[in-house]
Amino acid sequence: MLPEIKQLVLGGMATNCYLVWKQDQKTCAVIDPAGEAGTIQRTLVSLGLTPAAVLLTHSHFDHIGAVAALVRRYAVPVYMSRTEAAVAADAELNLSAAFGIPMTVSNAELLENGAVLQIAGLEFTVLHTPGHTAGSCCYYLKEAGVLFSGDTLFYRSHGRTDFPTGSERQILDSIRDHLLTLPGNTVVYPGHDAATTIEDEKKWYRTNDID
Repeated sequence: MLPEIKQLVLGGMATNCYLVWKQDQKTCAVIDPAGEAGTIQRTLVSLGLTPAAVLLTHSHFDHIGAVAALVRRYAVPVYMSRTEAAVAADAELNLSAAFGIPMTVSNAELLENGAVLQIAGLEFTVLHTPGHTAGSCCYYLKEAGVLFSGDTLFYRSHGRTDFPTGSERQILDSIRDHLLTLPGNTVVYPGHDAATTIEDEKKWYRTNDID
């Protein structure tokens, strides 16, 4: 059974937040609650859902704006890559201080590459994909053929690497070694803009000789 996916475009950076659940479940995963906590909560109510966990692909301010509100309201665990903890805990590194809205995320459950999370009846595999930040990761639903790529992989593009802990070499290696090796029919839900597929991105990277 394919999961249900509700996309919300939130905040000044038009960040994609995803609610992911199974039809026979009343709980869901919230991926990258970017901001506008009220919008997220109203959507949850309208869908009859309760969040079981918050999953962060990375901790830039435009992906974590509603984390604190969701934790207060629902007492849910927050998950992120272990190597993202330093960025999440520092308002300078996560860019929130520069935008005048300093915020941090602490007390998250820290994940290793390859970790498997059982949330709301779904199995998420953690893929550590450094480059946008040192601890950027993606969440892969193998059975459903779905990847939540955060700001690592976009439609015919990838995330910026000029922010603290970013690396152009690392992000290209991450995409080549960990994402483009997935089945071609995998649907990619990125942190910004439109969805794509692994097959389309393989063709684009080959055409543009990006390695």
